Amino acid sequence: MDVLDVAAIFAAGVAAGGINTIVGSGSLITFPTLVALGYPPVVANVSNNIGLVPGSVTGAYGYRRELKGQRERLLRLGTASFTGALIGGALLLGLPASAFKIIVPVLIVIALVLVVVQPRLQAWMLARRENHHPHGGPWLWVGVLAAGVYGGYFGAAQGIVLIAMLGIALDDDLQRVNAAKNVLSGVVNSAATLLFIGMSIFGNTRIDWRAVLLIALGSTVGGVLGAKVGRRIPPLVLRGVIVVVGLVAIINLLR
Repeated sequence: MDVLDVAAIFAAGVAAGGINTIVGSGSLITFPTLVALGYPPVVANVSNNIGLVPGSVTGAYGYRRELKGQRERLLRLGTASFTGALIGGALLLGLPASAFKIIVPVLIVIALVLVVVQPRLQAWMLARRENHHPHGGPWLWVGVLAAGVYGGYFGAAQGIVLIAMLGIALDDDLQRVNAAKNVLSGVVNSAATLLFIGMSIFGNTRIDWRAVLLIALGSTVGGVLGAKVGRRIPPLVLRGVIVVVGLVAIINLLR
């Protein structure tokens, strides 16, 4: 790993930490960066997941005012995120690497579509919110569980999936919904991280700790910046960058 590689991974971590806090698709920056630098896809995904955990913490902390009064909600939904992440992580480690190369391009395409249609999803959420139960109902728990499975397996744009479901199901302000999304995404990444580290100790899961450290440092900074200044970034510009990076990732994986 040369100086340029170090700078690229750190910068990708900063961008991903900020994007995850604001939108929720930061893995579309860090994962393609690692793949482009020659990391095997599964190693890149596992290392990326672990490295993004500190960014989830700083991003959630930055939204601490919006998290007030959401303790019971997050405890309930957090069990779904935790369980789903373990299932998704187990699928990642249990399925052959060849399956990952087939499945992940499809997941990236889905993630990119979600990034593009996010404004319409938000408009739909606003139009329907007043007609929904303030506690979400059991279907929301199931939906958060499914998002956790997705996040444990790959994770790009899981935040967009979460904020769409939470915004539709909950009678609450979008900023508070986004704060809850940050916490639940952090639970998913943390649960998958525990599984990956355990499997690296007792199994044969490979983790590149240099990449983890660089992404962790970058995402920590990015989480703070995302919570402070992220709302000033033009959404169209942000979505455009994510789409371009995601398309590059698909091309690299299909080579």
